[in-house]
Amino acid sequence: MKTENFLIIGGTGKTGSRIVSKLEALGQNVRIGSRTATPAFDWHSPENWKHALEGMDKVYITYQPDLAVPGALEAIEELTKQSKKANIKKLVLLSGKGEREAELCEQVVIHSGINHTIVRASWFNQNFSENFLLDPILEGFVALPQADIKIPFVDVNDIADVAVEALLKDEHNGEIYQLTGPRHLTFKQAIQEISEISNRDILFTPISIQAYGDAMKNLGLPEDFVWLIEYLFTEVLGHPNNSEITNDIEKVLGRKAINFTDYVNETVKTGVWDLKINIT
Repeated sequence: MKTENFLIIGGTGKTGSRIVSKLEALGQNVRIGSRTATPAFDWHSPENWKHALEGMDKVYITYQPDLAVPGALEAIEELTKQSKKANIKKLVLLSGKGEREAELCEQVVIHSGINHTIVRASWFNQNFSENFLLDPILEGFVALPQADIKIPFVDVNDIADVAVEALLKDEHNGEIYQLTGPRHLTFKQAIQEISEISNRDILFTPISIQAYGDAMKNLGLPEDFVWLIEYLFTEVLGHPNNSEITNDIEKVLGRKAINFTDYVNETVKTGVWDLKINIT
């Protein structure tokens, strides 16, 4: 396999960190794109992106916090323009399944004149263990809106594996992959599985989107984060395409997508959901 130079934007995040590990294990040259890296990559400092892009062959793009937020489209336009100047050979964009704003960003990459692959992902399994749902699970009380919507949760390890394939192989040029898990679960069913397998009592309660937003604000969470979560629960989860189960993971990787139950079993072994008891 030819050795190439990869810039992984968001290389310390859920998908990016896994992509970095997988590429390095294959002997590839990897540059992490983050604010703490050298050279640094900060979405708010486009004047410095050229340093991170310099000498790179291919780029994995994950935009923080989400392609739906104001300013994301302009940022992707500028990154694409600078990538062209830097003679980048390929862009792989992590996008959201059923997000209109994200699809506008996709079009920028698609029409850039640079080889590309679009990876659209459903809701991550790891939102329960590495993101905003971890604390409520540890507290034993999870209250969420859209409690009855069926979601084909996808594992970030599958996303990373697909992204690595897309970065390494030209056969994926021009493709749009929609990644989902192999079955539907509601939030209530997901929490129930975590509760049973982790041997924890975790109560799930349906809540309105308005009440959920108010609760986040009362906790002092940033307004842009509250807006994003409300958007994801209304516009994205309510989108009819988001209940669709695809076989794109199997198509790309030649294996089945990771089942939510397998994710829970593996996560329990890490101890991340263990109840922490403070002894004073």
